[in-house]
Amino acid sequence: MTTPLLEVRHLRVEFPTRRGTLLALDDISFDIAPGEILGVVGESGAGKSLTGAAIIGLLDPPGRIAGGEILLEGRRIDNLPYEQMRKIRGRQIGAIFQDPLTSLNPLYTVGRQLMETITTHLGLSDAQARKRAIELLDQTGIPAAAARIDQYPHQFSGGMRQRVVIALALAGQPKLIVADEPTTALDVSIQAQIIALLKSICKEQGAAVMLVTHDMGVIAETCDRVAVLYAGRVTEIGPVHDVIHSPAHPYTVGLMGAIPSMDDDRERLLQIDGAMPRLNAIPQGCAYNPRCPQAFDRCRVERPDLITVGSTRAACWLHAAQTEVAR
Repeated sequence: MTTPLLEVRHLRVEFPTRRGTLLALDDISFDIAPGEILGVVGESGAGKSLTGAAIIGLLDPPGRIAGGEILLEGRRIDNLPYEQMRKIRGRQIGAIFQDPLTSLNPLYTVGRQLMETITTHLGLSDAQARKRAIELLDQTGIPAAAARIDQYPHQFSGGMRQRVVIALALAGQPKLIVADEPTTALDVSIQAQIIALLKSICKEQGAAVMLVTHDMGVIAETCDRVAVLYAGRVTEIGPVHDVIHSPAHPYTVGLMGAIPSMDDDRERLLQIDGAMPRLNAIPQGCAYNPRCPQAFDRCRVERPDLITVGSTRAACWLHAAQTEVAR
């Protein structure tokens, strides 16, 4: 087994409010090996982006890490002072956000923004940094990079801006990249190019990628493993092929069933009844039990931990009996 580059252990994130403390992430655990792409998927509000923000140290106040550990190459980073974490962010952890317009400063050329990041983290001279910036733009598929390096973000299309953001994330040669819905705002053809780019980065540089998305098509095309989140908890995690084709948790089954099939002639799409619970109204037991067609009494009173089911692990009492028999 390859030693994990990133280890997240029993992570808890809280938001204190006047009416009490809301638990947004509850006992999240996973790891990512060098060169691996882990997909994190779930409905809006499941805690996907929050998990990424906690890892890169950019939780919005009053959010705070209330428990657990985040380790990068065996070193704990969740309790570091702001300035120390700032040095790690960019140099060892790169971030790609959903909207490139919010990641780029409209007042500076893309070259200046890239060069600033490169000189900060790699200590190169201005001439070396400019050469490196042109190489990054070329590597991420921007044509005529040497000419476009002095242009401003508004002079790039949406797909090209996202490539600039990826170049920025790679500027410090990080070992881990947290990509938060990097293809959502792009059309399908550009999505495919960005996905291919992420995969090539992993293969060539050995970087680990945490890919946050709600698009199972992107997960299937890109990832090695996938973690399914629901109400701030991991409901299933395992190799992407097994999770997609043989889901072990009823929620994952519902997500897979909601994807339309090209050879299916039914008139209505399948859907999961109900909605994700609010943070102040997460039900007792399994958080999914009010929406689950297979829920029984134990699901409503006792929360399941992840249970090994073949090559995956699922937090579902349906598999508890099989595990107990195996013991």
